[in-house]
Amino acid sequence: MAETVRCQDPGTLTGMTADLSPLVQAVDHVGIAVPDLEVAITFHCGTFGLQVTHREENAEQGVVEAMLAPAGGTGDGAAVQLLAPLRPDSPISAFLQRSGPGLQQLAYRVSDVEAAAASLRQAGVRVLYDHAKRGTGGSLINFAHPRDTGGVLIELVQPPSPATGG
Repeated sequence: MAETVRCQDPGTLTGMTADLSPLVQAVDHVGIAVPDLEVAITFHCGTFGLQVTHREENAEQGVVEAMLAPAGGTGDGAAVQLLAPLRPDSPISAFLQRSGPGLQQLAYRVSDVEAAAASLRQAGVRVLYDHAKRGTGGSLINFAHPRDTGGVLIELVQPPSPATGG
């Protein structure tokens, strides 16, 4: 088995450092922007044997989405999130117009999205929202700006509390 080594100098990418290691629990999902959700679901399920584990429409974010995972999986691994625009002025629509279909974001599961965002801000990383917004399935989300993260939009996802469902 390969040895796990903690990265040494997180500031070399941007000159900014923030230690979110106590908060980051896992890679939650990768988000893929698609123009047609049904076509994308058919492709990923038919080609890779994935299954839809969750679907929802998020009017505030302007997206309709589906979460996919390997069939028969345990459900605790990283998922694939397919995101299609609900309206022409949504961020996903703008992404598709600018970049075309493809990888839109990488999401880390965190224990406390507000603490993670505060740590990033303190290190000089731009965070898109002043306060977390509602994400998939009642999760809380925020984003680190891609200009401060090596060109990748990083999503911070705090899963809903089992006790409250959100």
